[in-house]
Order: sequence, then C-alpha cells, then structure tokens
Amino acid sequence: METARLVPLPSQSSRQPIVRVESDRLVVEHLSFDDAALVAFVAERPAEERAMLVERALRVGLTAIQSVGVTVNVDAVRAEFQGLLRQTEAANERAATALDTLLRQNFADGEGRLPRTLEKFLGDKGQLRGFVDELFDEAKRDSAIGRMKVLLGSYFDGDASRLAQLLDPTRMGSPLHQFRVEIADGFAKVNERLAAIEAAGAARASERAKSSAKGADFEGLIEGMLGELARGSGDLLERTGTEAGAMAASKKGDFVLTLNSEATAGCELRLVVECKDRYVSGRAMRDELREAKSNRDAAVAVVVFTPAHAPAGIAPFDVRAGDVYCVVDPAAPEPATLEAAVRLARLLAMQTLKDHDVEVDAAAVTAALSGVREQLETLRALKVTLTSIGTSAKDVYAGLDRLRDGILARLAEAEAELRRR
Repeated sequence: METARLVPLPSQSSRQPIVRVESDRLVVEHLSFDDAALVAFVAERPAEERAMLVERALRVGLTAIQSVGVTVNVDAVRAEFQGLLRQTEAANERAATALDTLLRQNFADGEGRLPRTLEKFLGDKGQLRGFVDELFDEAKRDSAIGRMKVLLGSYFDGDASRLAQLLDPTRMGSPLHQFRVEIADGFAKVNERLAAIEAAGAARASERAKSSAKGADFEGLIEGMLGELARGSGDLLERTGTEAGAMAASKKGDFVLTLNSEATAGCELRLVVECKDRYVSGRAMRDELREAKSNRDAAVAVVVFTPAHAPAGIAPFDVRAGDVYCVVDPAAPEPATLEAAVRLARLLAMQTLKDHDVEVDAAAVTAALSGVREQLETLRALKVTLTSIGTSAKDVYAGLDRLRDGILARLAEAEAELRRR
C-alpha cells in the first residue's frame, strides 16, 4: 500500500499544516493527503459526506495510536507480576520445606518428639503401665485392689460377714427376720379368711341343695328361657344386671329384651326383666320396677318370682300397675308361663306406641288385653276355689290349664292382628 504523506495545497504551497488544541477540541488547518487509493475512496462518497468521513478517519487513527501506548503499559505490568509470582513461589517452597522439617522433628515415627513422649508414658514399660500395675497388684495388701479385697471381704465373705447377718431370716434383729414374721402372720390371716370363705360357700351350697332350686341359679334359668323366646320372635336379649344403665350408678334391670323392629313399625321398644328369689314388699317392688324401666329405657317391666318369694295372688302371672308379675318354679319350670307373661308384656308395650305416631290398631290391642284380663280374673277366682275346696283340686287344675291355653290363644290373636296391620 502506498504510504500517505501530507502535502501542501497547490494554491497554498507556502503554508504548512497547522494543528491547534483548544480545550477539548482539535483543529487542523491546511491538511492534504497524497494517496491515490484513499483519495479515490473519499471521491466515491457524496460531497456532503466527505467532511464527516475525514473526521472519522482522523478519530480512528488517533485511537489506534493511543491503544498502542496502552499495550506497552500492560506488557510492563505483566512482566512485573510474573517477577512477583516467581518470588512468591520461591518463598512458599522455602516455607513448605521448613514446615516439613518441623513436622518430622515432632511427629516422625520413632524419632519424633510426640512418639517418644507417648512411649515414655503409655508404652509397655511406660510410667502409666507401672502405676496401674502397682495400683491393682493383688499380691500387695497396700495396693488399691488389695485394700478393696479386705474391705469387701468383711462385708460379703463367709457366714460372719455383715451381709450374711443382714440376710439371715433366723437371726434376731435382722431385717429379714421381721419380714419373715410379718409374712407368716399374713399367710395365717389369709388361711383363716379362705377357711371362712370355704365354710360360707359350703353353707350356701347346702342351703341351695335343700331349697326348691336344687342348686340351679335362678337368673341363669330365666336367661335360658328368655333366650328361647327371643330366638322364636326375633327379639334381642341382653343380660344387664352387672352393668350400669342410664341412671348414674344404678344396675337395676337384670335383662333387657329389645323387641323385633318389624313388629314395632321400626320403633325401638324394650322390656326390662327382673328376677326375684328373695322377698320384696309390694311398694318396694313397684319402686324397683319403676327405676328399672327408667334405667333401661323400657316401656314395660316383667318381674319373675320363685314360688317361695312370690306375693300372694299373682301365680302364674298377673298385671299390676302396668307391669307383668309371674311365677316360675325352678324345680319344675313351665316355659309356657314365662312365654305368656312376656307376650302379655309385649302387648302392653305395643299399646304405648300410639304416643309415638306409629300406626298400631289400638282397639285390637285393647280388646286382646281386656280378654286376657278377663281370663286372669277367672284364673284368680279358680285359685280362690282351689284354696277353699281341696277335694276339687283336679278339676281346678284342669281349668287352670284350659285358661292358660285360652290366654295364649288370645295373645296369639292380638299379635296376629298387629302383624296384619
């Protein structure tokens, strides 16, 4: 490329180019280029763009010259930095060598200060091993283990030791001797109590053997009979005599019979059953049945007596104050008697459903109950006759059987009427 050179203008050959710096401005006067290629390049531009093009060219040239100077400065800094880096590496190498020498002096195997010190105190022939051997040498009486052996021997070794004296239950004043006396007294009292319980149990067993129950549990007998009735009618039987009911701390109500919902139009209807093998006055019995119904949320109560404890005039069954009383002989239980009493109680309970907007033929139930009551009155009259006329006992008993069958028939009619409804 042809080198550009400054030449004076043809009309002003005697004047040299002038460059002035005015504050932040650069002013160039009488400047010309003698370069055919650059002149041709400028000539290709429109006349109005040539001044701006020349200005840009001058700016680019000055910037390039300035960059060359900066590059020179960077090279000088790089050279200085590399020299400093070499010095640092040399110093690090000297420090590493010194550290390695120091670590070897203190921690080297065998010759280091730390291994020698540890061997002196903790080695096989070190000071700690000698101290321990002397402290626990059993052959020396003044060693720690020797002293402990003598001390413990006085407490634990032989029959004359302190521990043997404390644990000997035959030695007066020892703790175990007092404990032995107390245990012996306790077992004696327990034996006396067991003997009393066995005697009382034998007495009760003897009384039961002499009674009409002949050893049978009355509640268990009634539970079995009620279970048969419940299975036949689809009712639910629960033995509740040991469980508290709705009333706080009350266990009244030996059994609860929940009637089949199909027979009660979906309503929950319950009978409570009490078993009595002891005498209870009439007023106390009514109060107890009232409490049992409240405690078990039952509509009607059934109380079953043994013949020896039944109130006068209720055998085989009767209706009193809206509840059913009946008598079952444990010696010769008659299931038909209990069945009639329960079915009568079912009818009385069904009559209460009219208060719950349930469609029950009250007239049919009332008629059935009236028929049952008529039969009961006749039964009561026959019992009076049986009492006063001993010679007619067979006829009266036959009449009682017929009346019982008639009562069961009337109950069946009432139940059938309810099912049809």
